[in-house]
Amino acid sequence: MTLAPFDQSFVNVDHLRAFAEALQSDEVDEKAGGDIDVPLTPGSRVRKVSALSDFAPVNLRVKRRKRGDRKQPKQHDWSFIVFRLVYFRFSPSASFLNPIVQGFIFLFIAAEFSLYVLLRQLVNEWISAWRGRKGVLRKALRAATTYEEWKEAARVMDEYLQFDEWKKDDEDAFYDYKLLRRVHRSLKTLREKNDVRGCMGVLTTCLRSNFAAVENTRLYSETFLGTKSLIEAYFDELERAIALIRDSPELTIDEKRRFFKAANTNLGISALCLSGGASFGYYHTGVVKAFLDSGLLPRVITGTSAGGLIAALCCTRTDNELKELLVPRLADKITACEEGFGVWGTRLWKTGARFDPVLWARKCAFFTRGSMTFKEAYTRTGRILNISVIPADRHSPTRLLNYLTSPDTLIWSALLASAAVPGILPPVPLMQKLRDGSAVPYNWGSRFKDGSLRVDIPLQALHTYFNVTFPIVSQVNPHVHLFFFAPRGSPGRPVAHRKGKGWRGNFLLSAAEQWLKHELTKNFKVIRDLELLPQLLGQDWSSVFLQRFDGTITIWPRTRLRDWLHILSDPDRRELERMMRVGQLVTWPKLHMIANRARVEQQIFLGRQQMRVKAKPPTEPTREPSSPPPSGSDRPLSVDTDAEAAFKSRSFYRNKRSGTATPIHNRHADPLRTRRRWASEKGAEPPETSSGSSFLARLRTGSFSTFRGTSLKEVTVALEDGWSSDSSTEEELVAVDG
Repeated sequence: MTLAPFDQSFVNVDHLRAFAEALQSDEVDEKAGGDIDVPLTPGSRVRKVSALSDFAPVNLRVKRRKRGDRKQPKQHDWSFIVFRLVYFRFSPSASFLNPIVQGFIFLFIAAEFSLYVLLRQLVNEWISAWRGRKGVLRKALRAATTYEEWKEAARVMDEYLQFDEWKKDDEDAFYDYKLLRRVHRSLKTLREKNDVRGCMGVLTTCLRSNFAAVENTRLYSETFLGTKSLIEAYFDELERAIALIRDSPELTIDEKRRFFKAANTNLGISALCLSGGASFGYYHTGVVKAFLDSGLLPRVITGTSAGGLIAALCCTRTDNELKELLVPRLADKITACEEGFGVWGTRLWKTGARFDPVLWARKCAFFTRGSMTFKEAYTRTGRILNISVIPADRHSPTRLLNYLTSPDTLIWSALLASAAVPGILPPVPLMQKLRDGSAVPYNWGSRFKDGSLRVDIPLQALHTYFNVTFPIVSQVNPHVHLFFFAPRGSPGRPVAHRKGKGWRGNFLLSAAEQWLKHELTKNFKVIRDLELLPQLLGQDWSSVFLQRFDGTITIWPRTRLRDWLHILSDPDRRELERMMRVGQLVTWPKLHMIANRARVEQQIFLGRQQMRVKAKPPTEPTREPSSPPPSGSDRPLSVDTDAEAAFKSRSFYRNKRSGTATPIHNRHADPLRTRRRWASEKGAEPPETSSGSSFLARLRTGSFSTFRGTSLKEVTVALEDGWSSDSSTEEELVAVDG
């Protein structure tokens, strides 16, 4: 009997017990240069060596001049002020002035921030901009319950405001309309002549990310639905030409395979990035629901903190399961903040953190479908989950966890680390699943915390691992949400006056808003560079304000003042339904631009999947390609990036029958532990590593005689036949190993 989706329990008690033991274990410092762990002597301390200045040797006392001997500069210019700030910051004799300087700077920033908030209220388009017939049509847009209803209301709005005339005019300064017109004409002519190789030559040139600037958001910000008719016709012709190449019998399978792989590399793929934001993160449920209902949910999904929870829910469930879960009843499973003040207040006083990691691990099990790993989630749904974390120390780089970098890591442990904000949750160790199903600490029990403290949206890492060139960001961070303002409109939301060609509010107010925002950013950079920002709770908070928070398309759900009062509380069914509704309304205007991009990606995906099916041996059963993203029993299709090819070594997939991939470092005994046991046993001989003995044995037995008498070229060809840089399926890799 199958239980309902909300009645299933995925808690693994043994894994929670192992996690609790890892939290209680103390980290042991290793002696530098030694192979055996030796704790430092309790009384020993490391002496810090530093110079008084860049020109003073270490341990040399420099005699300073008296204050009366110094001549005050006549003009107090900016360079002198900066010098005095640095002097107050680093001079031991003036350390008592640091709070005064910091207080003055933060008071100045607070005044600018108050002025910015007031200006934002003035620059908004109030009821006067949406009155009469235009106001009625706007209410129809907001009253839509499905994407189809919203599109119909948007068409009526564009027709009433005469935005259709702008669509018919090809000329515009924001894209190369002359080049696009030539490419469209060439593709159409070659396709009508059934010239497959000619179409392939044109597509090789134009299948690029943002070719001729057709992905410029300004081209979708002049209307409520759609863009230039030339751009729409161009994407239609791209879709037909790619389908012609995929179904043409004139090309060989190898030619098609090379074409689709090159097209996938040149164009890149889309990714949905869900930001953190405490209880604001539940707006992501409406964003994901809008993508899911329209069939546009990307294969690559990343999340941080609260966004990671929703991302894990998406990547561990199939499409049908997600449709059953993304309902207001999901609020019954959101119980992270259900404890009363007496409970969490006592914990905060004793431990310095409001929440209990073990209790949160138990509550996360439903969203991660139990102790599922990144690799298991990818194999089950075909979606690639990414969670950003940072080590507990201040200087280690950010780490992006996914099925390539940490395939056996338990997802719920990554979610806890991604939510470990100082004062909210302590840094926690990551847990990984072994071949026998048990859980052990990952990376020698190192502690990790929230990745949004440095990189909330890991755009660079996503591009490195998965060739993401079209990031879609759902941004709900409360400290960033207030500063988002699109003075010239955004995709699907043009400016209300002057037929969408004006500035929101007016030019002067919009210019003042931009100036104040850049002024605040500049002041934060000065504070960071001069190290005047206090290290609250042992954390550098400068990156929280100065990192990049947007993408190619940025979705900003509209929040309320009441949300700030409940930033650390759980929503009920009614509140979650409202948040889903808001998330859908702000996502629908962006879907048309996303759909144009997704149409091309889908055709390339189907071509690669079809070539893979045809390339299988005749003995294997063939399966018709399915529409992306694959789910359930469908075979996940790799993204064919250099990073993925490097991670996919043959030994990575040897344990196919065990149900979970086991990393290389888990298959053999830890050499460090082996040497520890050997050192503790008196008279024992040091063991030899298996790799070294097997290599010497092969040399003695002459196992390399296979290549005797052959040329170097033949040896190279034989080796390349066994392995290539192209991504392969698990069956192919297991067959090579076997």
